[in-house]
This record gives sequence, structure tokens and C-alpha cells, in this order.
Amino acid sequence: MARWDPGAEERLRKAALELYSAHGYDAVTVNQIAEHAGLTRRSYFRYFPDKREVLFAGSERLAPAVIEAIRAVDPAVAPWAAVLQAAEVIGAQLAEIAENSDVRRAVIAASPELQERERTKLASVTDALRSGLEERGLSAEDAALVAQVGSAVFQNAFSRWIDGGGQRTFRSCLDAVVGSLRGELFQLDD
Repeated sequence: MARWDPGAEERLRKAALELYSAHGYDAVTVNQIAEHAGLTRRSYFRYFPDKREVLFAGSERLAPAVIEAIRAVDPAVAPWAAVLQAAEVIGAQLAEIAENSDVRRAVIAASPELQERERTKLASVTDALRSGLEERGLSAEDAALVAQVGSAVFQNAFSRWIDGGGQRTFRSCLDAVVGSLRGELFQLDD
């Protein structure tokens, strides 16, 4: 077996997702994942610190990307519009690289431990949005509110994109969520 296998990380991700989907996250071991990928346990730990992180690899780049996307929006653009523009950019990028998102989502939904890790990831997105909005001059309170709503809109749009099997653009899913939100908010006054 080669000391360095350029396809090892992707094989480990695929193997983990297949095994988690078939047997459940709790029933699968790192040894099983490595063996299923044709690698050793030691090779597994070269790429991932534990069996949970195989599903979240790269997520540490998400919050910085969100902040950069907010910074890239013209400063004259209103805060909510800036959040939507940033969400569109990040969502389109994720849609390009996301594979088996429906399976990943199902595996996470079946495990409280993975749900907690997913919430931590999403909280970092909300915090990045808040930080970016504060940089744009929004008060801390307003930035927190807009970021929380923006994060919920982003999550719902991505969920719709997954539900559609990636056949729709992320932008169309984002527009649908924003349209639904506007419709529901206006009904609150009735």
C-alpha cells in the first residue's frame, strides 16, 4: 500500500457515508471505515481526528468564507440585501462541491451527536454573518437579529436545494425561501 494516496481522503468520506447510511453512525467504527476504503486505521487519522469529522471536513472554512462574502458586497447595499447576496455566493459554492447531501443529511438527522456538531457548524455561520454585519456598521443587536434570520433562510434554502436533488439552482431555492418568509411576515399583521 502506498504511503501517500491522493484519493484516500475522498475514499474515506465515501466509505464513511456508505457505512453510516447502511448501519447507523453509532454502529460504525473507524476501523470499518478504513477497511471499507481499502486503507488502514492509521491512514484514517492522517485525514480526520475522529469518526464524526469525516462528515464535517472543510466546514472550518465556511465561517471565513461567509465573512469574506459579506465584505465583498458593496458597502452601500442594505444589511439584509448584503446577507442575501452573501448567502447566494456561499450557497452556489456549496452546491458546486456538495455530493450526497441528502444521504449526509439523513445520517446527521439520525444521530444526536452529529446533530450537535451540525448545530455548532451552523452557529459559526450565524456568528460570521453577525460579525460581517457589525463590520458594515450595524449595531450588535441588529446584526445578531439579521444574522439569525439570514442563517435560517440560508439553511432552509440549502435544504430545499437538497430536497430538489440539486436540480434547481441555489439562487432559485433562496428566492423561494425569501418569498415564503415575506409572505408569512405580511400575514402577521392580519
